[in-house]
Amino acid sequence: MSCTHDCENCKSTCGEEGKEPLNALSTVKKVIGVVSGKGGVGKSLVTSMLAVLFNRRGFSTAVLDADVTGPSIPKIFGLKENAKGFENGIFPVESKKGIKVMSVNLLLEDSTQPVLWRGPLVAGAVKQFWTDTVWGEVDYMFVDMPPGTGDVALTVFQSLPLDGVVMVTSPQELVSMIVAKAVQMAKMMEVPLLGLVENYSYLKCPDCGRKIKVFGDSNIDEIAQKYGLPVLARLPIDPELAKLCDRGLIELMENEDLNGLADFIEHC
Repeated sequence: MSCTHDCENCKSTCGEEGKEPLNALSTVKKVIGVVSGKGGVGKSLVTSMLAVLFNRRGFSTAVLDADVTGPSIPKIFGLKENAKGFENGIFPVESKKGIKVMSVNLLLEDSTQPVLWRGPLVAGAVKQFWTDTVWGEVDYMFVDMPPGTGDVALTVFQSLPLDGVVMVTSPQELVSMIVAKAVQMAKMMEVPLLGLVENYSYLKCPDCGRKIKVFGDSNIDEIAQKYGLPVLARLPIDPELAKLCDRGLIELMENEDLNGLADFIEHC
């Protein structure tokens, strides 16, 4: 009844209209979703790299792993301990550099155990990651979305106060149709789509430095122009980065290909 509708200067945790309330012991300043139209294009990699870059810039950073049935964030950060709860919620697990992470794999006794849940249960878990996790003070939270436009993606768009989403794609021609579906979904849900990131863009020859287009010529510029979106980054196939992810050492990455995207997000 006493709401002034001045959300920017409000300390209440009631949330935006239609959004789930954040945990009362938490403050999250910006929430950025990382989405893809299909699986296997590097969405979790981009999410993790962004979290590392913002952490290095001195921001308090967190990752909400909304890909409940295919969680990979804990593995990328080398997290093996389980999240611990108390009467007011559950604490996220922190990486070696202090990045806060919540994922279903941090709640399972065995990380290889499959999550055999139907859509409503999966969607409910994502909401609880937002409402029941004691995130504390967070400057930037990155949400690793499940691929596609199904139940969980819809739940995130409807329930979390997203400040914007980044779309991850690959060069294959088939992807243009799939990207179109995801772009249309973001527009229908009135969530700002910040731009596109193309992964697997090329492979740099270790001998001559020539860029080899493993998946053929890209059509990302045409897609970007069609929907009026910027191309924020083009990521090469990087075997060394893949090794770091497999070993849970993403925070040791020396890759700077997402610096431009990080600059864009920081100043948008």
